[in-house]
Amino acid sequence: MACDVKDQEQAPEQPHAIDVPGLLADRLQGSRDTAVHEALHNGRTIRRGQGYSVRVTAPIALHQAALKRCAALAGNGSRPPERKAYRAYADRIAAAVRAS
Repeated sequence: MACDVKDQEQAPEQPHAIDVPGLLADRLQGSRDTAVHEALHNGRTIRRGQGYSVRVTAPIALHQAALKRCAALAGNGSRPPERKAYRAYADRIAAAVRAS
């Protein structure tokens, strides 16, 4: 059975809407990565209680790159709210990966 070239090509990665906690969004605004910065700029700000989140629609790879840039917030030298924000974003990315 002959395979079509179209079958062998991979479809572009589908974008996922994931909420980036405000603490991480603030940290990523100064990022030199233009794709991450642009995605945050195009995101929608959502107010939640005292804080906020930014709903970013982007491919999982971009979300993973943004999370990697905030890896320092997962360490012992960071404050508890920063560690919680990092874990929440990591959990949201993991859930999106499992769902796709």
